[in-house]
Amino acid sequence: MELEEMQEFWAQMSNKIEKQKKLTDKMIIMMTQEKYHRKLNKIAYPETIGAVMCYAVALLILINIGKLDNWYSLLCGVLCLLVLIVLPVLSLGMIHRIKNIDIAGNSYKDTLLEYAKRKRRFQKSMKWSYYLGFVLMFAIMPVTTKIIKGKDLFEGTKSIWPFAVAIPLAILFFVYFSKWAIKCYNNNINSAENLIKDIENNKS
Repeated sequence: MELEEMQEFWAQMSNKIEKQKKLTDKMIIMMTQEKYHRKLNKIAYPETIGAVMCYAVALLILINIGKLDNWYSLLCGVLCLLVLIVLPVLSLGMIHRIKNIDIAGNSYKDTLLEYAKRKRRFQKSMKWSYYLGFVLMFAIMPVTTKIIKGKDLFEGTKSIWPFAVAIPLAILFFVYFSKWAIKCYNNNINSAENLIKDIENNKS
């Protein structure tokens, strides 16, 4: 085989190898994108169910707003409506933004930078959701009592002991459940971030 034929042969082989490498890298990125979406769906699905429940409760309050016939139950009702409407918008909006990062269309560096920015915003939204949920827990008590039982929560209360027991238990449950949920969410978003970081290691 002459020198020119050898050079042409190696040029063809190099082109084939390069094309194969690009195809393999593209498949790795597409598989990463799919795994990334599945990982974040573990957050998106429960949040979607929570959003449906929030809007259902908001609709129930709105339909029965006339039953809130004193200033504090009406104030609590309006506060509950605001929180129940804002919470899902805040949460689902941030999940949508972090989930829809275009891993395939962006460079590795740009993807990591964009993810870091959206991750910070998502974690801030989780903090706001925690605070709003805490407010909702107290505001909804007089509202549900008025709507479901037709009674004022504080009317005819002869003892503070039911409140002294129920409120600390409710706070403990809320804090424990919220910390557990935030931990699960953080684990999933960190795992999603690791999938992006592993792209370079998995490339041929």
